[in-house]
Amino acid sequence: MAKFTRTPITYQDPNERIHNFEEVCLGYTKEEAIEEAKRCIQCKKPLCVPLCPVNIDIPGFIKQISEENFQEAAQILADYSALPAVCGRVCPQEDQCEKTCILGKKGQPIAIGKLERFAADWAIENGLKLGRTKESNGHKVAVIGAGPAGITCAGELAKEGYTVKVFEALHEPGGVLVYGIPEFRLPKDKIVKVEIDNLKELGVEIETNVIVGRTITVDEIFEEGYEAIFIGSGAGLPMFMNIPGENTNGVFSANEFLTRSNLMKAYRDDMDTPIKVGDKVAVVGGGNVAMDAARTAKRLGAEVHVIYRRTESELPAREEEVENAMEEGIIFNFLTNPVEVLADEKGWVKGIKCIKMNLGEPDESGRRRPVEIEGSEYDFDVQTIIMALGTSPNPLIPRTTKGLDSDNRNRIKVLDEYGHTTRKAIFAGGDNVTGSATVILAMGAGKEAAKAIDEFIKESSLQTNE
Repeated sequence: MAKFTRTPITYQDPNERIHNFEEVCLGYTKEEAIEEAKRCIQCKKPLCVPLCPVNIDIPGFIKQISEENFQEAAQILADYSALPAVCGRVCPQEDQCEKTCILGKKGQPIAIGKLERFAADWAIENGLKLGRTKESNGHKVAVIGAGPAGITCAGELAKEGYTVKVFEALHEPGGVLVYGIPEFRLPKDKIVKVEIDNLKELGVEIETNVIVGRTITVDEIFEEGYEAIFIGSGAGLPMFMNIPGENTNGVFSANEFLTRSNLMKAYRDDMDTPIKVGDKVAVVGGGNVAMDAARTAKRLGAEVHVIYRRTESELPAREEEVENAMEEGIIFNFLTNPVEVLADEKGWVKGIKCIKMNLGEPDESGRRRPVEIEGSEYDFDVQTIIMALGTSPNPLIPRTTKGLDSDNRNRIKVLDEYGHTTRKAIFAGGDNVTGSATVILAMGAGKEAAKAIDEFIKESSLQTNE
């Protein structure tokens, strides 16, 4: 039955990892990776590939691992993905490629994500430079946002010979990879910085501290000679509940809390960035961001409660992240919803008032709608509240760009799956189009947009030369 049983992978002990920010999952050893890769039955019509948003040749790279050809495995990944070491860590493979693995019908699917991580890490550890570019074609493209969508689009275009410049609002490139995902899930220097350096090796220029719509406008970018622009500015505008007391000191959005910790290194004693948690923290929400915030607060020394209005089975976070959080002692208050933030006489959080919930009929998401139980309100003491309720795109770029339409949630409107917007020569993709989603879906959007931009510029050139 070994064929149907996944090769185990090592994790840091929960009692140790709650006191550090080192990576929790330690990854496969060479021997473990080969053993797991040999489980793959190399389907003639693999069902895993169509569910990968960037269409990686999954059986191909796994076969190379099984034969100890790690460089070839890494090259296959590099040909399809700009961020294989990232995706191997944070993408929800269980809902994508691994979901349709044939072995999963009788046992456990191949650990595709963990094998992707192994091959990508092996390339990093051995200093391999795997990007392959064509000669310069003399055309210039601008990319707004150095997150997963922008990085992917820029990398794909650079490989085709384009001169590409990325404009990034923050002081470090990476987008959600540097400000949103904690160090213990995604090491910044070891993984993210290396992936960004790989992009620069392809010739991509990245300019940081540029807020498009303020520092420079889209029209001014075109005036600098760029023939097309891809907007991959993400969704960084946090959502709140609009309950009484929500403006009290000590209430954070998950975005602010995680940015302080991840990008500005507030968890380190040698950094000046302040971060306050107190003895007890409430995290409101049940997605991956809520898990990241809760597990970060735990490492900062707090007792942490996740407040979620449905049950455990409805949690939208990845199963692995929920398991890790529970192992680390995060307390889950299910069927519970906040109704008021309680403040002390100095205007700081002293508690949270919640109400118990029942599940009613399914709502538009297909999950049963939570319904308040009248008279079930109760208070409990906390010093910090973190709202992890999702994010929406910042409206700045659409509002400062004529002809670029967006919807009532500030999402840029696209006309097709290739990211064509309502304004010629402008393309968009990722969270600023879909709302908050996954890294790999943003990468898929960036890759499709790069194809469309390449086609658009080639057609424009033909028309100019006729």
